[in-house]
Amino acid sequence: MAQLKSLSKFKLSLIAIALVALMNSCGNWSKNLNIFPVEKDVELGFQVATSFEDQNKSIILDSAQNAFAYQYLYSVRDSILKNNQLEYETAFSWRIRIIKDDTTLNAFCAPGGFIYFYTGILKYLESEDQLAGVMAHEMAHADKRHSTDAMTREFGAQLLLDLVFGQGKGQLARIATGVANLSYGREAEKESDEFSVRWLYNTSYNPVGGAGFFEKMQKQGQGVKIPEFLSTHPSSDSRIADMKKVWTTLGGKTGNTYQTRYQSFVKKLN
Repeated sequence: MAQLKSLSKFKLSLIAIALVALMNSCGNWSKNLNIFPVEKDVELGFQVATSFEDQNKSIILDSAQNAFAYQYLYSVRDSILKNNQLEYETAFSWRIRIIKDDTTLNAFCAPGGFIYFYTGILKYLESEDQLAGVMAHEMAHADKRHSTDAMTREFGAQLLLDLVFGQGKGQLARIATGVANLSYGREAEKESDEFSVRWLYNTSYNPVGGAGFFEKMQKQGQGVKIPEFLSTHPSSDSRIADMKKVWTTLGGKTGNTYQTRYQSFVKKLN
């Protein structure tokens, strides 16, 4: 068994070396170029999520003590999942955790569907459709395997291979720290924007809720630091236009913002 495991790792290592050489020669990372079987996304994501939560346990809201907040977020997630066919809907956990940090406008999704929201962004958003737009965007990063691609670029294929084969534990904390601020690249962000619109279009939400978040940040000008998960070029103007173009192409259906319901949720958020 140990020999088979070593052989599998050796084969994946050779593939990793070849892909890294190819990507370096091309000057960028090709779309959906991934050396890992999808089940390894779940293993890798679980390890990273566990380490991240160990490092931040004092500020991660307890699910029992904050049952209302978690139930609310899970209801938004369930609306996305039940009305769409995600590629890894059943393979990934799509588990949510809330991080108590009102100064950070961020959300992210680790490989395998481990979703995180900072209270800063939850309190900054104005309506439930904006929350759904951000959530769908992050879920798309995991479902389209952008998260694993970005981690491979950021930390190196060999280190991630070591982790999924039970080695390299000494570097796990560093990887977990970096997962909240991964840079995905222009094409990955564009694809996640697109699927945010497509997935919300099949729900009762306003399909361009994610664009509403961009628009709020634009109105506030330079006074707001753009979160990492939305900071990749092209500009906010271009991304808003692209999202609305997808929405128009789908038929331009309007939906609900659920602003009053969302404001009630925020008031109860600890």
